[in-house]
Amino acid sequence: MSEDKVITRTGRRVNYLNNRDILKEIHKSKKTYCSYNEFDRDSDFDIIVHDIKKINKTRIKEARELKCAKYKKEYGEELDPKTIADTDLVFRVMTWDHIPLVPKKPTKAQMKKRAKIEEMFDDIEEARDQEDYGIDDHVHAKVNFPPFQHYKVDEDGKPYKVGQSHWKGTLENGKFSKDHGQMTSKLAHMFIKLCERYATRSNWRGYTYNEEMRGQALLQLSQIGLQFDESKSDNPFAYYTAAITNSFTRVLNIEKKNQSIRDDILEMNGLNPSWTRQNAELDAKLEERANKEAEKQEQSK
Repeated sequence: MSEDKVITRTGRRVNYLNNRDILKEIHKSKKTYCSYNEFDRDSDFDIIVHDIKKINKTRIKEARELKCAKYKKEYGEELDPKTIADTDLVFRVMTWDHIPLVPKKPTKAQMKKRAKIEEMFDDIEEARDQEDYGIDDHVHAKVNFPPFQHYKVDEDGKPYKVGQSHWKGTLENGKFSKDHGQMTSKLAHMFIKLCERYATRSNWRGYTYNEEMRGQALLQLSQIGLQFDESKSDNPFAYYTAAITNSFTRVLNIEKKNQSIRDDILEMNGLNPSWTRQNAELDAKLEERANKEAEKQEQSK
């Protein structure tokens, strides 16, 4: 399912959210975390590649065609690919090269191992020199969406960098930053609308903790909203719907577990449990009786 629709009083179906609008807001939000040579010209990409070596004649031709298709969708007019210069195309390269390395967070097993090694040596520096200590393990810093760089090609067809994500300041003298940007208010309203609409579905709207489900789903979307990778899919609606479903199901399972504990305590004190527990017990007795009757009929035959 790539979009959701509502039926108006006139009977017409109207899309209240669609993938194209969501993708626009995701792109606008990510741009606030990026730095470009020229924001107006370099911030919008035409094609996504996973390696700078992939910027060749084939990709340039494909980027030109995608740029024409995008122009037709936005303005409804045909654009001749021959009128687009190679130097005007922007390539998004998915890469972690500009993301700094940080010490890897050790697991519990590694922490225990390190503690044992430190007990064996009086000097911490001597302990750290041990190969099994694992103090030199590094990984890229955690970021809120897949990092990328933007490239253009010069007149000779050689690519050069014009922008990159998670960067503050100029490309030459700037620094890595992952907290200076923000999500657009329109994308936040989209998340709220998605949660509200999903909560009205027949299989969820009857629960008394429906509001808690919506709140949990909204929190989840605010955390993973920008992690959507445009290089792998163009269907953010399905991505967000799956996240909402998981959040609703998680709250439901927690509430069921708590309800089961409450019912056990009530039964231990000689009180009636919830109607859900009583109905479940009644259904179990009826099913058991039906099975016994079926066995008697088979034996009589």
